[in-house]
Amino acid sequence: MEPYISVCDIEKYYGIGANVTKAVDRVSFNVAQGEFVGVMGASGSGKTTLLNLLATIDRATAGHIFYGKTDITALSDDMLADFRRENLGFVFQDYNLLDTLTIEENILLALALQGGRRQDVQRRCDEMLALLGIADIRDKFPYQVSGGQKQRCACARALVNHPKLILADEPTGALDSHSAQVLMETFTQLNSSENATIFMVTHDAFSASYCGRILFLKDGNIFHELVRGKKERKLFFQEILDVLSLTGGVHYE
Repeated sequence: MEPYISVCDIEKYYGIGANVTKAVDRVSFNVAQGEFVGVMGASGSGKTTLLNLLATIDRATAGHIFYGKTDITALSDDMLADFRRENLGFVFQDYNLLDTLTIEENILLALALQGGRRQDVQRRCDEMLALLGIADIRDKFPYQVSGGQKQRCACARALVNHPKLILADEPTGALDSHSAQVLMETFTQLNSSENATIFMVTHDAFSASYCGRILFLKDGNIFHELVRGKKERKLFFQEILDVLSLTGGVHYE
C-alpha cells in the first residue's frame, strides 16, 4: 500500500558558515493513512522542526516530503498556502482560538474559508460539536470555558474540513492531567471513528502512550522506534519511559 506521507532524507540546517546547526539530519520515515504517530525527544532534538517541515511552516534544506504523489518541497509559497489550507489541520498548545467568536463560530470559520453550501457547513459543524462533546458550550466564548474544552474546540476546527493529516504540537502542554487524558482519549476516538491521521509532537510520556507508534529523536536523527501493537497502554507507557530514560527526555506528568 502506498504510504500516505513519505519523508525522504530530510535535512534542516540553520545558520551560515561555521555557525550552522543541524536541526534535522537525514530523517526518513513513512506514515500510513489512519496512523497515530508520536514524536518524542529531549529539548533540541529536532522534533518541533520536523513537525514544522511536515506542516509546510518551514522548508527543508534538503530531501523530499511526499503527501501521496505531491512533493511539497517542490511547491511555491502560494501553492504551499493552498496545500496547507486544503490538506492539513493544526492543534497547538495555545489553542489559537478567536476570543471574539463563540466556540461554534470558531469551528464555522474554518469551514467558511473553504466555501460550501450553508446547510452542509452547519451539518458538519454540528457533527464535530457532538463528536467532541462540546455541543452544550457552542454559544460560549473561549474565555468562558476550560482549557480542555478550548482544546477540544481546536480539535473540532482542525478536523472539520477532513484534512489528510492532523498536526499536533504539544497539545496537552497547557492542560491539567485530567484534561490531558480527556484530550488524548478524544484523539484516539477521532483516529478510530474518523480514520484521522495524526502526527503529534510531545514531551509527555503519558500522552505518547495513546499513540500507535512513536519515533524518538536525538540530535536530529531517529534513533529508536516503538510500536504499540496490541499492548495495553500502561505497558506501552512503561516502554516509553524506558527509552526516554536513555535520552534525558523523561517527563512523568
